[in-house]
Amino acid sequence: MSKEITARSEDYSQWYNDLVLKGGLADYSAVRGCMVIKPHGFALWENMRDVLDKMFKDTGHQNAYFPLFIPKSFLSKEAAHVEGFAKECAVVTHYRLKNDPNGGGVVVDPEAKLEEELIVRPTSETIIWNTYKDWIQSYRDLPLLINQWANVVRWEMRTRLFLRTAEFLWQEGHTAHATAEEAIAETRQMLDIYAEFAEKYMALPVIKGVKSASERFAGAEDTYCIEALMQDGKALQAGTSHFLGQNFAKAFEVKFSNKENKQEYVWATSWGVSTRLVGALVMAHSDDQGLILPPRISPLQVVIVPIFKGDDQKKLIDDKVNEIIKELKAAGIRVKYDDSDNARPGWKFAEYEMKGVPVRIALGARDLENNVAEVARRDEKTKSSLSLDGLSGQIVQLLEDIQQNMYNKALAYRESHITPVNTWEEFEKVLDEKGGFVAAHWDGTPETEAAIKERTKATIRCIPLNNVQEAGTCILSGKPSKERVLFARAY
Repeated sequence: MSKEITARSEDYSQWYNDLVLKGGLADYSAVRGCMVIKPHGFALWENMRDVLDKMFKDTGHQNAYFPLFIPKSFLSKEAAHVEGFAKECAVVTHYRLKNDPNGGGVVVDPEAKLEEELIVRPTSETIIWNTYKDWIQSYRDLPLLINQWANVVRWEMRTRLFLRTAEFLWQEGHTAHATAEEAIAETRQMLDIYAEFAEKYMALPVIKGVKSASERFAGAEDTYCIEALMQDGKALQAGTSHFLGQNFAKAFEVKFSNKENKQEYVWATSWGVSTRLVGALVMAHSDDQGLILPPRISPLQVVIVPIFKGDDQKKLIDDKVNEIIKELKAAGIRVKYDDSDNARPGWKFAEYEMKGVPVRIALGARDLENNVAEVARRDEKTKSSLSLDGLSGQIVQLLEDIQQNMYNKALAYRESHITPVNTWEEFEKVLDEKGGFVAAHWDGTPETEAAIKERTKATIRCIPLNNVQEAGTCILSGKPSKERVLFARAY
């Protein structure tokens, strides 16, 4: 396979697809709209998952697992919820196949029709809240803090690897609380965890905010989100946390006895991030030579490639590399020694550059004589000669420098692409010529919001938390506005 990829400036969409495929993250599947996550991509997801899982557990959450199939009647119990997901649901109607007596291969057995059709999980609020009514009886059972790692199915018509597929992996937290205040605090806490993860581990700066009413999760009273900016100036929703009020508790009769022994409905939250974060990583950091992965979650942080002639040189290099690997692993670094003889060093360099490995060490016979190694950093595409004495300590610092540099670069891009505008003409001009987040006044009505989306394909990404209150006039209607909100075209 050719390692050439389409330039970002030429075709950003094709550049992204090239990186996902040629960087070894995923492949297309025989099932329309679904993807195969390859080992390199899954290792990246596992690292992300492991960090998040620890953050969840450190805040008192426990993992559980709920069924993939949801009785259709459950969805109809919460009207806004079913309306929000109805068009994306895959439905199981039968449970058996049989050979076609007319020789047409395998067909559905019409006698094996389910008594009640089952929905393949698009999200788990309904099945979980139906279960919670048996788990929650008293205020002593609260708060109930549950998370599950699972796959979900949403029958998307237009799919894109990692960003929007018919089936994807995610985590979904579902918690129950005695008061609205506790539930809102939980919602905000999880938003903060997502933001910390994105910025500290993904090197991805995000804006925390709340969604407009029309952009809320179906069935939520408030949806909080983190919004990131990709290198083409489009926004990407990187995580959401929902305050569900008592909507699902009332739909599924989840009540508890309070301290006065009176029956009350519980208060709920749900929150989640998915494998779309892998797509965010690709689009926020990578370049025309391949992936650039943040060291803290990169499956491989360091690769060592030997350069030698003959077995004698190889033996000397092997001995030294074994020492280096021992030191690096003791420092907690994920390292690989690629001494395979099926490719030349130059090919290996290009391969690991494409896969986004943060640091590459090349070691030859002359390097050993000079007690140095050639060290290349993927983010800046620069090389330097480092002493073999104390190399592990230098590599640890270099990985931290790369992590911080990636964040700083992404932050600088985002900050230069937040543009305040005051007129409709400015709004359209910035969207078309510059992109990014456009800070503009909006009159707060869903009608104006829908009209702006219809005309420009830009949506309100969020109303930033702690937003500055500033009197103004709506860019489209001219009506009074109390604050600016962030618009953008988005994935």
